[in-house]
Amino acid sequence: MIRIDEERAEDWWEVEYLYDTCFAPGRELLSSYRLRDGVKRVAELCLVARDENDLVGAAIRFWPVMIGPHKALLLGPIAVHPTRQGEGLGGHLIRESLHKAAGLSWERVLLVGDAPYYSRFGFERLDNVVMPPPTNPDRVLGYALKPGAWDGVSGEVEKADQA
Repeated sequence: MIRIDEERAEDWWEVEYLYDTCFAPGRELLSSYRLRDGVKRVAELCLVARDENDLVGAAIRFWPVMIGPHKALLLGPIAVHPTRQGEGLGGHLIRESLHKAAGLSWERVLLVGDAPYYSRFGFERLDNVVMPPPTNPDRVLGYALKPGAWDGVSGEVEKADQA
């Protein structure tokens, strides 16, 4: 039995270990990490999937970013432990977190990822939104939590001011 919880402060090391297990060394050098550096994550959207032994099998995090005057959520990283892949945990975390984000009045979500995978959740390529280099523009994807949320949004993605 899997349950979804908000990530707690005491989960930090376990979640970081999961990300280290699932991603190549140097993951923190990616452009998306520069947008997260020194910015508080959106805690109520950072979720973990726990098994019956309370072990984290998957995790998702979100960060605030700006595109011109427009606020957005930057999804990522998301990871599923190799022993839990194929169980639908990643998809469950994505759907649950998007639902929660809409309930918190966020309007749009941005990520850098594989379009064939994320399109199943409604993400589409953003032609006018530019992530810091080096980022392949084909991998810059967006999801509208409200109809038309990406209309007229263009420009470079920047760090959100820390409130």
